[in-house]
Amino acid sequence: MTILILDDEPVIREVLRTVLSKAGFGVREAGSAAEGIERLAKEPVDLLLLDLMLPDRSGLEVLTEVRQRWPEIPVIVVTAYSSVENAIAAMREGAFHYLSKPFRNDEVVHVVRQALEKRRLLAENRVLRAKLDAGAGDLGGLVGRSPSMERVYETIRNAASARSTVLIVGESGTGKELVAKALHRLSPRAAGPFVTVNSGSLPPDLLESNLFGHVRGSFTGAVSDKKGLFKVADGGTIFIDEIGTVPPDTQA
Repeated sequence: MTILILDDEPVIREVLRTVLSKAGFGVREAGSAAEGIERLAKEPVDLLLLDLMLPDRSGLEVLTEVRQRWPEIPVIVVTAYSSVENAIAAMREGAFHYLSKPFRNDEVVHVVRQALEKRRLLAENRVLRAKLDAGAGDLGGLVGRSPSMERVYETIRNAASARSTVLIVGESGTGKELVAKALHRLSPRAAGPFVTVNSGSLPPDLLESNLFGHVRGSFTGAVSDKKGLFKVADGGTIFIDEIGTVPPDTQA
């Protein structure tokens, strides 16, 4: 891991270089904002130690530019004890943490390792998310490569082209709606709407009205015409969730 120390005080840079080198980190140095930005642009850097008091530019300005151009690089600001308010302002701008002078050597190493660990976890998360997105394809949020899941994927692909009604069975939380969405994405109706009906939460008479629609005055409270969800889903897919909780006469 490579750390860039951006501080105009040679003594501070020397102390930080010694402490971080002993901890096993590669170290680069810069004494001005211009030099620091140039190094960041030319060399791979994993973390920036940034002094807020620089001769040619405000440390907060440098922090803002770094967060815009290299958002993946964690920044730890270094400041005099009397300027802790500035350090807190820097954290609001995206700094990972701050070190106040004079600092303890073990504190420096601890905070640096925390910042690098956070960067590692974020990078790992991005890679895993990219793999999941790439592997999901038209199956959307369905994941898993076990033989049983592969059979589910094969069934979805086979059923998606059909015009038949599909019954999806499974315990609560197993992803029935995800399967329905995958069927929709892979079907000839993919460009049409996908409409979900939470049938288990509606009384039978209200469910019927929602599905088929009604005209004004057809029952008490029908103050205007209402398009049914079957009509809304025309050309696409309608997913009637928890249809097993609906009374059989209404199901028919």
